[in-house]
Amino acid sequence: MTTTDSSGSGDISRSLELLWGAGQRPSRGPKPGLTLEKIIDKAVATADTEGLEAVSMRRLSTELGVGTMSLYRYLPGKAELLDLMLDRVQKEAHAALEGARGWRAALEATARAALALYHRHPWLLHVNQARPVLGPNAVRHLERTLARINTMNGLTDQELISVIVTLDGYVAGVARTHVNAVEAERHSGISEEQFWQAQTPVLSRAMATGEFPLMAALDDNAFSGDFDHFAFGLERLLDGFAALVAARTAPRPS
Repeated sequence: MTTTDSSGSGDISRSLELLWGAGQRPSRGPKPGLTLEKIIDKAVATADTEGLEAVSMRRLSTELGVGTMSLYRYLPGKAELLDLMLDRVQKEAHAALEGARGWRAALEATARAALALYHRHPWLLHVNQARPVLGPNAVRHLERTLARINTMNGLTDQELISVIVTLDGYVAGVARTHVNAVEAERHSGISEEQFWQAQTPVLSRAMATGEFPLMAALDDNAFSGDFDHFAFGLERLLDGFAALVAARTAPRPS
């Protein structure tokens, strides 16, 4: 999976103005009914169905029924639009924390919401977000997450942020595997089952040689798709955080 665009690659000041509502709206010439919100929504919908590479100012103007220059009255270009798109989809994760009680439940809810977000918007995995331009939805989600995990007593502020970064890294990795598999099936026309069935005869002969005794001894269901690898890994990650909190809060011997 290649990265096609980078957050923060445009005019950062302009992106921040638009994200936080400080940017000036068009004073003359825009088509009635056209808004920045409609432009963002159309861009997200296009990226969801056709990929981020399909999003262009020319394409959006055609679908919105306006001249391309009309869009430039609202924002400088695609780079700034991407910053707005990233913040827009973050709004979808807000509800995930509403019923969470305790830091562990909050992190699990956050992880599952993030996985669902990547599945709905696979183009997110193509974006370099190493230097994100933080908008109101992203900041609100971070604020709500911190409000629920600040009970991880004994952890520093840097460690609390690292907990969130570590969790997102795990979720993104799992999501990338899923999205890559979906894309591979779409491009090749070969299903996941057909792909592995094609390898079975060769692998069976390899296992019979005795060169791979541990692999040959694995249960037939070892690679079954029915196993919830995401849940297993998430639980172990949370167990590790719990062990750290317990160690930090344990009474010190006198």
